[in-house]
Amino acid sequence: MRCPFCGTENAKVIDSRDAADGYQIRRRRECLNCKERFTTFESAELLIPYIVKNNGAREPFNPAKLRTSLQKALEKRPVNAEDLERAITRITLNLQATGEREVPSKLVGELAMEALKSLDKVAYIRFASVYLSFDDVKEFSDEIAKLSEK
Repeated sequence: MRCPFCGTENAKVIDSRDAADGYQIRRRRECLNCKERFTTFESAELLIPYIVKNNGAREPFNPAKLRTSLQKALEKRPVNAEDLERAITRITLNLQATGEREVPSKLVGELAMEALKSLDKVAYIRFASVYLSFDDVKEFSDEIAKLSEK
């Protein structure tokens, strides 16, 4: 590790600790040349895959877009912001865990539906009605019946 103060490549690790809920390691280092101390962070480099839309278009995964969709489904529902953020983080980690460079948008939709199913059943039905393109009341009642069975 190159010292940010003098540029020497000789530095020793003084202390290592977990950071960011265990997703990073924080290391305190000391330059062996100038004796200055500095902190570095180490984390796994996982790629967030591109999303392949139904029409074949490709775009980078956008957590803000996912957040907006989930917030619309959760509007006026008793779900707190921390639970929503945890769901978005889980979806992002699931996408990274695929190890793929590209994933179909259908996968993101399915992950979102699973997250909403555990957060709030009404929000799940709202999201499903748009995502699955319900055309009539029977499709609503069929999806509600599936929820009631579980």
